[in-house]
Amino acid sequence: MWKRLSPRATINTPCELTPGFFLRRGLRGLIIDLDNTLVPWGEDKIGCRMRDWVQEIKDAGIKVCILSNALEHRVRAVGESLGVPWVSRAVKPRKSPFRQALKILGTAPRETAVIGDQIFTDIWGGNRMGLYTIWTTPLSTKELFSTKAVRRLERLVVKKFREKGILP
Repeated sequence: MWKRLSPRATINTPCELTPGFFLRRGLRGLIIDLDNTLVPWGEDKIGCRMRDWVQEIKDAGIKVCILSNALEHRVRAVGESLGVPWVSRAVKPRKSPFRQALKILGTAPRETAVIGDQIFTDIWGGNRMGLYTIWTTPLSTKELFSTKAVRRLERLVVKKFREKGILP
């Protein structure tokens, strides 16, 4: 069970990752979550720093696709502003939205990374598909009530990961 929920890498922000991080690992595609990963929860305006980072990733030839459980209008607004495709109302961790994102990117699971702030949606879903999973610190503490409830369980899992030496 622990392996299914365990990310391959942990970061404080996606902006820490250079294109070289992906390219050295043979990763040509990047699936990235919207809320609390690209933008603070509920927002549709991307910050300059994150915008520049996405452009740097794209300029290196890495294909990017947003995969979010959020509603279409918000995901589309961010996707269009970044010039990247998106999948909205994804119902992660189901496999089908990840398959859809892979098809859009034209990459295989072994050459695709996923970045997200939630273990039970982004990381578990990515691991189920054989993607390189990267868990990031949420950009904001603001989120859906149901997500806040799941975060309690997530904290227990993270505590267990640390006890087992899986996470720092």
